[in-house]
Amino acid sequence: MNNINFSPVLLQAAGGFEQMISSLIPFILIIGIFYFLIIRPQQKKQKERQKLLESIKKGDKVVTAGGLHGVVEGVENDSLLIKVADNVKLKFERSAVTNIAGITDVDTKK
Repeated sequence: MNNINFSPVLLQAAGGFEQMISSLIPFILIIGIFYFLIIRPQQKKQKERQKLLESIKKGDKVVTAGGLHGVVEGVENDSLLIKVADNVKLKFERSAVTNIAGITDVDTKK
């Protein structure tokens, strides 16, 4: 009796879904590109820096962010005692160290 055909409605819904997916693909690709070109390398560099800071030990020659050159005399959890001259020792945060003498950014990638 009631001979209603739902196929046009179903086709329209399926077409709308396909259209929605095809419009989302560029956004998904952009997010993927950002991840592999920006986020992932930055995370890798941060891990290398953390590894460098954890490897500091007594006797290492270091350079701080302010350009101070000295020798590590003492190591605490988050701070370092750096000897910069005879009878002159300064206390710095570990995060202030930018380089261990002889190790550059190129060398840490090996």
